[in-house]
Amino acid sequence: MLGMTAVPEDHVAPAHPARVNDYDSLAEAYSVANEGGIQNAYYERPAILALAGEVAGRRILDAGCGSGPLFAELRDRGAVVTGVDASPGMLGVARRRLGDGAELQVADLRDPLPFPDNAFDDVIASLVLHYLEDWAPTLAELRRVLRTGGRLIVSVDHPFAIYAMHRMAGQKPHYLATYNWTEEWTMGGRVVPMSFWNRPLHAMTDSFTAAGFRISVISEPQPVPAARERFPDDFRALSQSPSFLFFVLETD
Repeated sequence: MLGMTAVPEDHVAPAHPARVNDYDSLAEAYSVANEGGIQNAYYERPAILALAGEVAGRRILDAGCGSGPLFAELRDRGAVVTGVDASPGMLGVARRRLGDGAELQVADLRDPLPFPDNAFDDVIASLVLHYLEDWAPTLAELRRVLRTGGRLIVSVDHPFAIYAMHRMAGQKPHYLATYNWTEEWTMGGRVVPMSFWNRPLHAMTDSFTAAGFRISVISEPQPVPAARERFPDDFRALSQSPSFLFFVLETD
C-alpha cells in the first residue's frame, strides 16, 4: 500500500470518473514506484522472500503478480513461477520485464483459477487480499491449487496501521469491524480512486483456518538495513510502526 496521496488543489475532475482500482491506467507509474520505494523494495518484498526461504525447484504461483518484480526475484532464485493478475496493463509491464517465456495469465482472484488441483508447492499473495471483501472463495481456490504440505505466503495491510491512520484523520472506525475504505492515488499524472477492505486480525486468522490452512508464522518484520541511509525518516517510522502483516500458512 502506498501512502495517502493528496489531490492537487488545481486538479480538474475528468469528464468520466476514473475506474476504481484501475491498475491498467497506473501500470507504468506504479511499476516505477514499486521498484524503488521503501515500502515495496526495502520492506515488503524482502520480507516475503525471507519467509519463502529456499525456493529452487519449487512451483510457485505469484497471485496478484502486478508488474512482476517478485516473480523475477523468485525466478532468479530457481523457482518455477507462474503469475496471475487481474490487470492486463500490469501484465503487459511484467511481460516486458520477464520475457515472452514467462507464464503469465489474466485472472481475477475472486473467480476460479485456471489451474488443476495440487499444481503448486507455494502460493504467494503479496498485498492483494486487502482488495477483497470476501476471502472465503479466494482462499478455497488457493488451497485447491496447493499440494499437500504446500504453503500460502501472504502480506496484507496491517489492520491496526489502517485503523490508526483513520483515527489520526479524525474518523471513528471500529477496529473489530470489517469495513471498506478508499483513498486517491496520484501517479503518472492520473488520479485513481483505490478501494480496500480492512479487517481485524482475528477475522484474518479465522478465514485462514476455515479454509483449511494451519498458521505457522505471523510476522511483523523490519525494513532492510539498506533503507536506513536512503529513507532515514521512513526507515525510522517503519521500524517502529509496521505497515504490513505477514503470514505463512501450511496445508495438511
